[in-house]
Amino acid sequence: MKRIEVVAAIIRKGDKIFASQRGYGEWKDWWEFPGGKIELGETPEEALRREIQEELSTEINVDEFLCTVEYDYPKFHLTMHCYICSLLTEAMHLNEHEAARWLKGNELDSVKWLPADKIVVEQLIGINVK
Repeated sequence: MKRIEVVAAIIRKGDKIFASQRGYGEWKDWWEFPGGKIELGETPEEALRREIQEELSTEINVDEFLCTVEYDYPKFHLTMHCYICSLLTEAMHLNEHEAARWLKGNELDSVKWLPADKIVVEQLIGINVK
């Protein structure tokens, strides 16, 4: 099975977490934490800063490692390294996603998350993100 390694940003602002809706591909319209593939020679943190710049035209601080999720999708195995992040600039532009929302902890389960991202959401709810 094909293996893909990615990073994901759990961007926090006050009591809210940023969620983005995919605008393309097999999983179009599902929600995810923004991020993407780690390129050769990049650390996960470097990849995350680059991906967020590409996807959202903004800069983040990678604050702390949260978890690594291993998930088998039908066509590939995903390894997703997730980091709690904060914005360094307020302006954002959706370059790849069709929608985005800032969700409070009790609203995290109000969108249709990708299966691997749902595991992260369950962990965030479990640690009482407020």
